[in-house]
Amino acid sequence: MVAAAVAANALGLAWLALAMDVHWAQVRGGTVPAPGGVRLLRVLGALTLAGALLLCLAVDHGSMASLVWTMSLAAAAIAIALTLSWRPRLLAPLVAWVPSARATP
Repeated sequence: MVAAAVAANALGLAWLALAMDVHWAQVRGGTVPAPGGVRLLRVLGALTLAGALLLCLAVDHGSMASLVWTMSLAAAAIAIALTLSWRPRLLAPLVAWVPSARATP
């Protein structure tokens, strides 16, 4: 369950990052997400992070679960930042279903 929490943290942070125009353009190539898509990505990201916390709470008591969740959140943040820096297109399958609004100028 802890591995699922780490994966959920990475997925949630990726969706939150891809809700930003700059990261979206890195991944999807010069477009911006539709306004409804941005809202959906933010909500999905927040719910996924909350789900990861619930997974951690199901495994351990509150103080240890919050520590594990925070540490895995930090590790996931580094992993997503490095992915966006070196190979942003690897995150494209996470938003393949979200429509783009227009090309950036």
